[in-house]
Amino acid sequence: MRILDLAPQLRHDERGIWRASRGTGVSYPDDGNQRCFEIEDASFWFNHRNDCIMALIHRFPPDGFILDVGGGNGYQAQRMIAEGFEAVLLEPGSVGSENARVKRGLPQVVCATLQDAGLLPESVPAIGLFDVLEHIPDDTAFIDLIHSVLRPDGLFYATVPAHPWLWSYADDMVHHCRRYREPELKKLLEGRFEVVYFSYYFQVLTLPLFLLRTLPHKIGWYRDRGVISNASEHGAGNGLLSRFTAYLLDNEVGLIRHGEEQINGPSVIFAARRL
Repeated sequence: MRILDLAPQLRHDERGIWRASRGTGVSYPDDGNQRCFEIEDASFWFNHRNDCIMALIHRFPPDGFILDVGGGNGYQAQRMIAEGFEAVLLEPGSVGSENARVKRGLPQVVCATLQDAGLLPESVPAIGLFDVLEHIPDDTAFIDLIHSVLRPDGLFYATVPAHPWLWSYADDMVHHCRRYREPELKKLLEGRFEVVYFSYYFQVLTLPLFLLRTLPHKIGWYRDRGVISNASEHGAGNGLLSRFTAYLLDNEVGLIRHGEEQINGPSVIFAARRL
């Protein structure tokens, strides 16, 4: 797979990163990728999400490479490659792109938004969109764009935060535009995609998140969150609580691998096929 066959106007820089001629702003904190880079390798949250994503991809394997859209520092794409899949990272942030190419050593990194990358219609066999859609102000137009660049029968893998009633300062902090209800998410995909798998996950965290995030938010207790508290919330480290939480979550990976679905949880994971 050659990048220029997908997006002829991209240019290679001295670091080996493909770049678009223009850069559109995104709804994401300026320091977000660096903060994630400092914790994601040691975080049960990032590790469990990655395990679930890989279980989904193995359950519904792509016919070609996966374009990881908004894939940050390349944490997910690196795992895809390690498990035998070809992956291309598409990340608009310079810090995330450089971390992915230079520090993680990903072979194919494009620093651009999906809009600016100039991908040819029906050129991509599979797209991953992991906790990105909630940052997009016009998610309908974005889903249309994904549909336009995917090949017929191409696969779309995604994760999103669920339940507006779980909204908290954490959503404000990372510039979320929304948390999704199941009916509105499926309506968003209707007519463009056939949903082949849809499940909630991180189920055991639903009540703790409500008590420790949502409830304080509702009563007006806001906190300034730094790198240390960000690490704490994402379970970075190997403490007893992190290990116990990871143990409780581990069953979800097997459920996804076998195509079984859960009916509740603070996040959704799904796979859909382009119509």
